[in-house]
Amino acid sequence: MKERQLVVVGGGPAGMAAALAAREAGVADVLLLERDQHLGGILNQCIHPGFGLHHFKEELTGPEYADRFAARVLADPGIEVRLKSFAVKLTPDRRISFLRPGALEEVQAGAVVLATGCRERTREMIPIPGTRPAGVYPAGLAQKMVNMEGWIPGREAVIVGSGDIGLIMARRMALEGVLVKAVIEIQKSSRGLVRNVVQCLEDFGIPLYFQHRISMVRGRDRVESVDVVRVDDEFRDIPGSDFSLSCDTVLVSVGLIPENELLEMAGALIDRKTNTPVAPDVNLTSLPGIFACGNACKVYDLADWVTRDSQLAGRMAARYLGVADL
Repeated sequence: MKERQLVVVGGGPAGMAAALAAREAGVADVLLLERDQHLGGILNQCIHPGFGLHHFKEELTGPEYADRFAARVLADPGIEVRLKSFAVKLTPDRRISFLRPGALEEVQAGAVVLATGCRERTREMIPIPGTRPAGVYPAGLAQKMVNMEGWIPGREAVIVGSGDIGLIMARRMALEGVLVKAVIEIQKSSRGLVRNVVQCLEDFGIPLYFQHRISMVRGRDRVESVDVVRVDDEFRDIPGSDFSLSCDTVLVSVGLIPENELLEMAGALIDRKTNTPVAPDVNLTSLPGIFACGNACKVYDLADWVTRDSQLAGRMAARYLGVADL
């Protein structure tokens, strides 16, 4: 079994920032594991602008923001990048097992930074009654389909939830010629950034229905329509307020779940409501020498804030290893 000074799991904005900050703080040996075939994580599919305004003081797209860090990571001789490497096991004493093409490897880490990001909530995690036809997608999956694969999921769409991904996909679908009928939000206000509400919905004339929910998905082989109903302050349906929207696509944007199964496997304390580590401060976990950063620690609004806090995680790991002070 090989020994490594620091292992960072995840090559998105959080993992890259943590690895670079650890190197700057004096860590000589960093192993960066990324399950995808490219560094950058979720930023690779976020081709819209709005990144880097705080960190770089200029507006960048997601891939541009990621590329600036990826170039530095790949040029650093002290950081070994393993792509297509999927971490499958973590122990409390910081042993990590990971699958790579053709082999299963195990390393002993002096410290571990988990930058594993989030996964999307799906239709099955919220009460949307109806049939189960084709055409219902998580909004982030649809974003990858459109921006990276070049697939258009449908021609008439309804968005469920007004989180940032849902708002951005409403605009993206409209730009691709899809008729976006509405964004349906059960709360009284949007969960996304105000700038996204303005730039993605108001500028494109896309209706946003607050205090509404989808009460039924209709269709056999493919989505044909959805029923929408207004709800009161207790989320109870208001009789007589229902209406129907014809569509062939429903995009679900109802939140993110931090990916902390590795941390749970290692025996760390996990908040069951948020799936985040239970710890006294950001980036910490209940296990010594194991840190969590980025969306695995808490769900962020901006990649710039992910970078800022993940750099702190890298410095914290360096201090734990005894090579730097914060």
